[in-house]
Amino acid sequence: MQKDIHVVGAIIQNNGRILCVQRADSAVNGADWEFPGGKIEPGETPEQALIREVQEEIGCVITVNQSFDHNVYAYEFANVHLTCFLCELITGEPILHVHQAMKWLDTSELSSLKWSPANLPAVEKLQTR
Repeated sequence: MQKDIHVVGAIIQNNGRILCVQRADSAVNGADWEFPGGKIEPGETPEQALIREVQEEIGCVITVNQSFDHNVYAYEFANVHLTCFLCELITGEPILHVHQAMKWLDTSELSSLKWSPANLPAVEKLQTR
């Protein structure tokens, strides 16, 4: 039986653009693009996990505004339950601590990237809203 992993992703909006980050080549789904975020730790709310993960991954403080998309993707290693939230950048300029690249893109440009499969439903939803 597959294990379940609950993760969160930050759709960080700033000046009409969205922050996209590229996974390290050595990571699972290496070189795929995703929204910053990560696993929810025991005792954390999804919002608390997202604020912590964004601080750890890119060194920024965000406001979590609202839940935007939730889906479950069955990878070979686990069922990943991803909830993406609309967020705003409060302080800091993103600095890569975990990822290998980042881009600020308009929603119309999002499909130019190769996205990690669990992130695709949120990307598609962003492009049709």
